[in-house]
Amino acid sequence: MRSLIDSLRFWCCCLVALVAIYSCQVLPALAVPLPVATPSELKISLGNTANELTFFPSQIQLVAGKKYKLLLSNPSPQKHYFTAREFASNSWTQKVDAGNVEIKGAIQELELRPSTNAAWVLVPMKPGSYQLRCTIPGHTEAGMTGKIVVATK
Repeated sequence: MRSLIDSLRFWCCCLVALVAIYSCQVLPALAVPLPVATPSELKISLGNTANELTFFPSQIQLVAGKKYKLLLSNPSPQKHYFTAREFASNSWTQKVDAGNVEIKGAIQELELRPSTNAAWVLVPMKPGSYQLRCTIPGHTEAGMTGKIVVATK
């Protein structure tokens, strides 16, 4: 009976040690504070009614760790993509509202059809300069590019 108790103590100590090691590795990553505040809104147009292939504005300034609501609109007569994959990979997305649909999870690219709107609520996590472009064939080459600059806090 004594050896059974000693064995149980040993395995309990091992379990506690594993939980402690796991907590030290995982909890700091979970401890990143995400803003609860109302997001700052930025209006971004993909093209215009004159069918110009450009983003308005073409440079977007953000701050790492701050919550934003990107109000995307496409007033042009053709569809456009809002593509900034590296930026999206280095941001935490809360949601995208498009029409009557709310999308959650990792976002890499948004397609806006003519005369549509979408709202992307996100927190950029990593400072840097990120390329923005419309990946429809010919649009990037015609100048539909931009830059997203994420500054440190």
